[in-house]
Amino acid sequence: MAESFGSGFTIVEVTADDWPPGRSRKELWVSAAKPSQALTLVLAAVPEGWTAELATDRVTQQQQAALEKLNLQPGEVCKLPK
Repeated sequence: MAESFGSGFTIVEVTADDWPPGRSRKELWVSAAKPSQALTLVLAAVPEGWTAELATDRVTQQQQAALEKLNLQPGEVCKLPK
């Protein structure tokens, strides 16, 4: 039986490894999945060699409403604008 992706959003912080020395590039991504699945889904969407970790901040109600407007389906990921 397949595992459910859940009904919430998980924010993931991604770090690029291919930038000039001394500079790191961080991006925030959102996943329409449980935290236990979000890292794998986001890592599958970014270039090989990048790293990802769960963001420590919780999603506020205002942010939740904005994320819902993205219309992500369960298991989908999206890079968040800066």
